[in-house]
Amino acid sequence: MVSTSGHQLLPGDAIRNLRELLLPMTTLLTPNIPEALLLVREADSDADDNMQYGDETPPTPLSPTCLEDLKQLAKMVHGLGPRAVLLKGGHMPLTTSYDRATTDEEMAVTVDILYDGARFTLVESPYLRSRNTHGTGCSLASAIAANLATTKWRHGGTKLFDRRDTLFGSLPAAVRSAVHYVSVGIQTSHDDVGGSGDRGCGPINHFHNVHTLPFSRGHFVDDCLLSDPRVAPVWERYTRHPFVTSLARGTLPEKLFKNYLVQDYLYLTHFARTHALAAYKSRSMDSIVASANIILHIRREMDLHLSYCEEFGIQKSELDLDHDLELDRDAVVTPSASLSTSGGRRPARRTKKESLACTAYSRYVLDVGSSQDWLAIQMALAPCLLGYAEAARLARVDPARKTTAQGNRYWRWVENYVAEDYLQAVRAGRDLIERHMTKQSPERINELIDIFVRATEMEVKFWDFDAHPDIDEDDE
Repeated sequence: MVSTSGHQLLPGDAIRNLRELLLPMTTLLTPNIPEALLLVREADSDADDNMQYGDETPPTPLSPTCLEDLKQLAKMVHGLGPRAVLLKGGHMPLTTSYDRATTDEEMAVTVDILYDGARFTLVESPYLRSRNTHGTGCSLASAIAANLATTKWRHGGTKLFDRRDTLFGSLPAAVRSAVHYVSVGIQTSHDDVGGSGDRGCGPINHFHNVHTLPFSRGHFVDDCLLSDPRVAPVWERYTRHPFVTSLARGTLPEKLFKNYLVQDYLYLTHFARTHALAAYKSRSMDSIVASANIILHIRREMDLHLSYCEEFGIQKSELDLDHDLELDRDAVVTPSASLSTSGGRRPARRTKKESLACTAYSRYVLDVGSSQDWLAIQMALAPCLLGYAEAARLARVDPARKTTAQGNRYWRWVENYVAEDYLQAVRAGRDLIERHMTKQSPERINELIDIFVRATEMEVKFWDFDAHPDIDEDDE
């Protein structure tokens, strides 16, 4: 109805027929902001016909000035009949605080808004300064349709659209992937194809993604990994685990939390060992340095653990080995004496013993590291790195959460995993995976996802309430 350049392409009668006859039969409508305003104003005879997009008028959905106005506009368009609406935000770049940008310097992001009558799904993209935007609307709609068809094919050709919950469960992932496709198409477009000088807008690069990978470059984690049918259910159980929910609400029994602190500290030692193994298996200095930085962050995390443990009456001496296995230079070690404290070799001791859940998880990760390549190690480690950040993020916005000021002794745990230094480590680990995943075959990607699934299952078990009973080194 309205082109990217702002020209109205349909006369008023055609718009009325479209609204009255086609919209009630539409599964997904994808208007840009001018088109959405045109539809709503045409439908509302009481609207001010002279009101133009961008006029200095009081902020309303018909003259949007912020993200919330755009969400209400999407809701109004949905009321005209389509089953779902994707309001494209490219005509209104937003600031970092999600207000309408008024200068070039303020233009930071664009937000596409999917509304299905029950919930909003927001897809945020960096604002791109490019003249090569010709055909973005057609490309986006086609990509969404193709993604939905691909989803239907993955489910064995089932009647995807017969059930509303099945269709609407597939839409967010289809839309998100399509938006990323168009965004990268703009980023990788070529000025010499069109859009320079007086030749108007050039086309996006539709072929940037012509390869066998099932995700857009830089979006493996979102578009392929976490949306994979093998991953999504266990990831949901992991990041929304009752352990973290109870922790955020301050209802977790103290005994469970203390046992968890002990086992998590013991696991972090193996976590650091595995990253050291990843550094050993790396072939580039950048990867080696990245692993080293993560190990240093783990060390800082363990220091925080120790201070937290002390608050709950757990001493460092209960967690660390008293000493490494030491050999007296003057002693003669015999098989019978090798395990005694008087035969020259003194066994290392700690008061606390690993739980079976801790041992199973840590040894699985180390086994992957020993038997497979560098990227396999990263995939085995990724659930811990990515999942703690996501679980803490969800806990932070839990309406029933209780902070330290409200008497929740556990809240500091949440704060540790939403802190910027931890999120920086998450971004570094994620970027490493994204850069290397584009070099893998589809078969190898499938194998790596299986590793991620297994490690995520181990994380779920690690948080289960019966995972870490009271066990000491001397227990039989």
